[in-house]
Amino acid sequence: MTPLALTAFTATSCLGRGLDATLAALEAGRTGLVPCAFETVTLDTHVGEVPGVDAAHLPPELGEFDCRNNRLALLGLRQDGFDQAVRAAAGRLGPGRIGVWLGTSTSGILETELAYRRRDPATGALPGDFRYRGAHNTFSVAAFVRRALGLEGPAAVVSSACSSSAKVFASARRAIAAGLVDAAVVGGVDSLCLTTLYGFHSLQLVARNPCRPFDVARDGLSIGEAAAFALLERPGNSLAADSVLLLGTGESSDAWHMSAPHPEGRGAGAAMTEALVAAGLTAGDIDYINFHGTGTPSNDAAEARAVAAVLGERVPGSSTKGATGHTLGAAGGLEAVICALALRHGLMPGGVNTSAVDPELRVSYLRDSRRARLGRVMSNSFGFGGSNCSLIFGRAG
Repeated sequence: MTPLALTAFTATSCLGRGLDATLAALEAGRTGLVPCAFETVTLDTHVGEVPGVDAAHLPPELGEFDCRNNRLALLGLRQDGFDQAVRAAAGRLGPGRIGVWLGTSTSGILETELAYRRRDPATGALPGDFRYRGAHNTFSVAAFVRRALGLEGPAAVVSSACSSSAKVFASARRAIAAGLVDAAVVGGVDSLCLTTLYGFHSLQLVARNPCRPFDVARDGLSIGEAAAFALLERPGNSLAADSVLLLGTGESSDAWHMSAPHPEGRGAGAAMTEALVAAGLTAGDIDYINFHGTGTPSNDAAEARAVAAVLGERVPGSSTKGATGHTLGAAGGLEAVICALALRHGLMPGGVNTSAVDPELRVSYLRDSRRARLGRVMSNSFGFGGSNCSLIFGRAG
C-alpha cells in the first residue's frame, strides 16, 4: 500500500488532555486509573475517567448532539490544534474532499440509560426531550465531528467492539486510494456508561484493582474512556524526518467465539501478517509492538501466541491499557496516537501495573519505559466476535 501521513493527531484520556499530558504520563509510567465513582455505579473496580466531560458544553448550533460521548469528542477535537489543522486542510482541499471515519462501541447510550429513569410511570414512554438520533445512535459521533469541523465529505462509523477505531484507518486508506476523498479524519470516541461497566462485570472480565496486562496474576480489565483523532493525507514532497506514516493495515475476522479469542490467536496472527504484507515489511523490521493486552487471562495468552508465531519472541512490546484502561471502541485510535508519540519521541512505553510477566507468554514484554530510536511499530486491536486489526506506523526519516 502507499503510505499515508498523519499530518495531525491528538488524544484525550484519563492520562490527560492532549499529546503533552499523554507523553508525560507514559514517560513517568503513571496510570490514570482510579477507584470507580462514575454515576451510580457500585462496582468495586477501577476506571479511566476523563475529568471535566460533564462540565463541557456543546455550542448551541450543535445542541442536538448533546451527550457524554460527543462532549468528550469536543474536548478531544480542541486539543493540540487539531481542529485548526483540519480546517486548514479543508481550505486547501475543499470540505467535500475530507471524509470522517470514526470508531465507537456504545456511542451515547448513557443518554438512553438516563432517559429510561425518566420514563412515564403509566405508559413507559421515554421523555419527550430524549434525542436518539443525536445521542444514542452509533452514527452520532461521526455526524457531530463532521458538523463541528465544517466538513462535507463522506462519513461512517465502525462499531466492531474493541477493534473499531483501528479498522477506520484501513477504511479511510481504501477511500483515499479509490479517490473518494483526499484526506480523512480518523480515530475513535468511547465514553463510560452503565451498560459497559455492568456488562463486562457480568462476563466476569472486570478486575477489582487496576488491570495488569501480561502479568502472571492478571485477572481482568479496567474500563476507560477516550477521544483520539488523526488526519490522514497523502504525504507531500517535503516531509519532516519525525513525520509519522501509516505504512500497513491488516484485518481479519475469525468468528471463533462471541466474546473469546481463538486460543492460538489465529485471527490475530492473520491480521498481523496482512499488515506486514501491505507494508512490504518482514517481522524483523518491527521495532516495537503495542499489544492489545487487555489483562484478561485468555486474551493475553492468545495474543502472545499469535505475536510469537508472526513476529517471533524478540520484538519488545507492551500494553498501555494499564495506564489508560481499555477504552473499547476508542482503544485502536488512542493506541495509534501512542504509537505515533513513540516514534516521534523514541519511547517504548512500559507496561504500567505489570509486576511479574507471565513466563508462559513467550514475548519480550517491557515492564519499564525504554528510550530507543524507532523506525516502525505495530499496534494490535482485537474485538469481540473475532474482529481483528493490526496497524503499522513508521517515521518518514
